[in-house]
Amino acid sequence: MNLEFSGPLWYWRGPAPWYFVTVPAEPCHDLQAASKLVTYGWGMIPVQAWIGATGWKTSLFPKDGRYIVPVKASVRKAENLEEGDEVTVRLEVG
Repeated sequence: MNLEFSGPLWYWRGPAPWYFVTVPAEPCHDLQAASKLVTYGWGMIPVQAWIGATGWKTSLFPKDGRYIVPVKASVRKAENLEEGDEVTVRLEVG
C-alpha cells in the first residue's frame, strides 16, 4: 500500500517531544484495515516514509481515530523544515 498526502508539520511537547504530520481522514480507513496484517502492537504500522528526497523507516501512531507520522530531526534538517511548514509525505506500508 502506497500513500501520498500533504499536511502541516506540528510539534508535540509531551514527555518525549517530537514532530509529526497527520494522515488525512480518508486514507486512515485503508490504513486501519491494513493494520491488522502489519501491526506489531498498539496499532502501530511500520512504513517507509519520504519527504522530498529524504527517506526513513518509522511507524505510524494511531491518534484520535487517525494516524500520525513521526518526522525525525535528521529529516527536518535535511529538508530544512520547521513547525507549521506544509509538507508532502509519501508512505509505503510494510
